[in-house]
Amino acid sequence: MNRVAALPMYNVTPALTACWRELLADVLRAVDRVEPAACIVEPGDDLAAFWRRPDLLLAQTCGYPLTHGLQHVVQLVATPCFAAPGCDGSDYASVVVARAQGSLETLEQCRGARVAFNQRDSNSGFNALRHAVAPLARNGTFFGASLCTGSHAGSLQALADGRADVAAIDCVTMAFVRDERPELAQHVREIGWTRASPGLPLIASRDVAPRSVVALRAALHEAVAAQPERARRLKLTGFEVISLDGYARITQLEDQAIALGYPDLT
Repeated sequence: MNRVAALPMYNVTPALTACWRELLADVLRAVDRVEPAACIVEPGDDLAAFWRRPDLLLAQTCGYPLTHGLQHVVQLVATPCFAAPGCDGSDYASVVVARAQGSLETLEQCRGARVAFNQRDSNSGFNALRHAVAPLARNGTFFGASLCTGSHAGSLQALADGRADVAAIDCVTMAFVRDERPELAQHVREIGWTRASPGLPLIASRDVAPRSVVALRAALHEAVAAQPERARRLKLTGFEVISLDGYARITQLEDQAIALGYPDLT
């Protein structure tokens, strides 16, 4: 079986996309002895289907899909560690941002405001924000309106365009936007942070052999060490291996919000 790989999660600009693709190509070359002919592919718009492919050698997903079904069809390879504000080892948090020209200064002041989020199955854009808002909600509501944008960049653009007032952005994405798209970053300002949880994991199909997973982990470390300038561009400092139990913190955020009577961003 010829296996496939893709790293679709932090492609903030075409230049960053090329940088991630270069790193992935180095990883695949390093594991060619145990997984020959593995190739980089375009995952398409249906990431949920891509992550479930039985021929998947390596991809990155979000912790929320991992804990809500993917755990039965994939295995964890490693979790990246990033040098970005809001990161601590392999943990990350979301920065809560508001329109730069608006009057909102704290999350509590966002009562009745318009919230933008990337996807309902996003830990950083939806789940972590829901957890942060839950203690402030009244009768299950807090925001005046919500807008699903499809991506963190889309949420930032919604704030810039005046279509929304507040959003929670993966802190790694926000760091990339500040570096690569400062014209977009200038339209928002930080007003808070969500609770930290394990970062976006690298996964492989359950069909991938244990020796290949070991080879992938070694190749990832080598790819960071071999190209320090590239690693700095990608803000990568290394990788950690976290168990599925470690990702239970994500479902705990959800459970706590639901227990407080706030199951949705409303």
